Amino acid sequence: MAHQLQNDYYNYKVVRQFSIAAILWGVIGMAVGCWIAAQLAWPELGQGIEWLSYGRLRPLHTNAVIFAFGGCALFATSYYVVQRTCNVRIISDKLAAFHFWGWQLVIVAAAISLPLGFTQGKEYAELEWPIDILITLTWLAYAAVFFGTLAIRKVNHIYVANWFYGAFIIAVALLHVVNSAAIPAGWMKSYSVYAGVQDAMVQWWYGHNAVGFFLTAGFLGMMYYFIPKQVGRPVYSYRLSIVHFWALIFTYMWAGPHHLHYTALPDWTQSVGMVFSLILLAPSWGGMINGIMTLSGAWHKLRDDPILRFLIVSLSFYGMSTFEGPMMAIKTVNALSHYTDWTIGHVHSGALGWVGFISMGSLYYLMPRLFGKAEMHSKAAIEVHFWISTIGIVLYIAAMWIAGVMQGLMWRELNPDGTLAYTFVESVKATYPYYVVRFLGGLLYVSGMVIMAWNCWMTARDGRAVQAKIPALVLNTPAHA
Repeated sequence: MAHQLQNDYYNYKVVRQFSIAAILWGVIGMAVGCWIAAQLAWPELGQGIEWLSYGRLRPLHTNAVIFAFGGCALFATSYYVVQRTCNVRIISDKLAAFHFWGWQLVIVAAAISLPLGFTQGKEYAELEWPIDILITLTWLAYAAVFFGTLAIRKVNHIYVANWFYGAFIIAVALLHVVNSAAIPAGWMKSYSVYAGVQDAMVQWWYGHNAVGFFLTAGFLGMMYYFIPKQVGRPVYSYRLSIVHFWALIFTYMWAGPHHLHYTALPDWTQSVGMVFSLILLAPSWGGMINGIMTLSGAWHKLRDDPILRFLIVSLSFYGMSTFEGPMMAIKTVNALSHYTDWTIGHVHSGALGWVGFISMGSLYYLMPRLFGKAEMHSKAAIEVHFWISTIGIVLYIAAMWIAGVMQGLMWRELNPDGTLAYTFVESVKATYPYYVVRFLGGLLYVSGMVIMAWNCWMTARDGRAVQAKIPALVLNTPAHA
C-alpha cells in the first residue's frame, strides 16, 4: 500500500540531489578553470607544488565542468523530463540513488587522482581503469532507470526531448567502453589496447562525439523541454525537431577526424571528417532555429524574464559555435587555426555560452518547483548573473579568437630566406595580454556562478522539499507536464 502511494508521486528527490550537485561542482570546476587561466598569464603561480600545476589541474577542470557540472545538470533535467512527459514515477528509486552516489564517487575519485598525476593521457578520458569501471556501472544504472521509465509510460507518444536524452545515453555508453579499452598494469596504470594512429583515431572519434552527444544531444533534450515550458508555447515545429534529431545523430558520428588534420591519419579519412563537419551545419542550425522560433509571438517576454534570456541566448551561442566548428574543419582554415588559442575560444563559446547558459536557465526553472516556491529568491540576482556572465563570455572568446589568429599568422610567417620570422617564445609573449583578458572573462563567469549558488541556496532555505502528485487524467499530447 505504501509503495502504491509512493507511485502516485514523481521522484523529485534525485532531481533535487543532481540539481544541487550541478551547482556545487559548477562553482568548483569553473574556479579551477580560473586558476589555470591565471597560471598561463602568471606562470609563477603554484610553482613547486606539483598537484597545483597546470598539467595536473587542466584535466581536472575539463572533467569537473563537463562531467560533474554538465553531467549532473543533464541527469537532473532528464529525470525530471522523463517523469513529467511519461506521467509516471521513475522505474527504480534504488537504481537512481545508486546512479547519484556512484557519480559523485566518480567525481571525487577524479578530483583526487588527476592532481596526483594518475592519467591515461586521453582528452576527456583521462581517468584510470578502476574509475572507468565505476563510470560504466553508474551509466548502466542510469540507462536502466531512463529507458525503464520510458517503457512503463502512460503516454503513447515519446516527446522529442526524451529522444535526445536517449541518444545521449546510448552513444556515450558506446564511446566510453570502446575508447577506454585498456590493459591494466597496476591499480592506477594501464595501456590502451590501440596503438599509434589507430589510438588517435579512436580517441578523437570519442572526443568529438563526447562533444556531440554529451555536450550537444543531451542539452538539446533540455532545450526542447524547458524553452517551450518557460515561454508557455509549444515548440515551433515538431516535425523539424524529428528531422533535426535524425540528421544530427547520423552526421555527428563521422566528424571526429577533423581533429587530426595534417597528422599521420590517412588523408581520405581527414577529408571524410571535414565533409561530415560541413554537413553538420544544417541539422545544428535546424535545432537552433526551432528553439528560437518557439518565441514567435512572445518576443516581449525576453525583456522581463531573465531565465528565458539564459535559455534563448544559449541557442545564439550554439548557433555561433556550430557555424564556427564546421568552418574550422575546412583544411585551409584549419592550417591557420590548428594548435592555436582560436580552438580554445571555439570550445569555450560552446561550453560557456551553450552548455553553461542552457543548464543555468533550466536549473533556475527547476529550483523553485523542487522546493515549493513560486519563483527564485531574487530575480535581480538572476539579471546580474546573466549580464556579468555574458560579458565574461564575450571577453573570453574574443581574446582567444584574436590570440589564435595572431598565433597562426606568426607561426607561419617566413623571412625572405625561408626561415621563421618569429620564434615560438615571441608568439607566447605577444599572447600575454589576451591571457590576462581571458582570465578576467573567466573570473566574471565564475562570479555569476557564485551568485547563482547563493540564489539557489536562499530559494531552497526559504522553501521545502516538495512532492508532486502524478495527474490521474492523462492527455495524450507531446508536451504534457
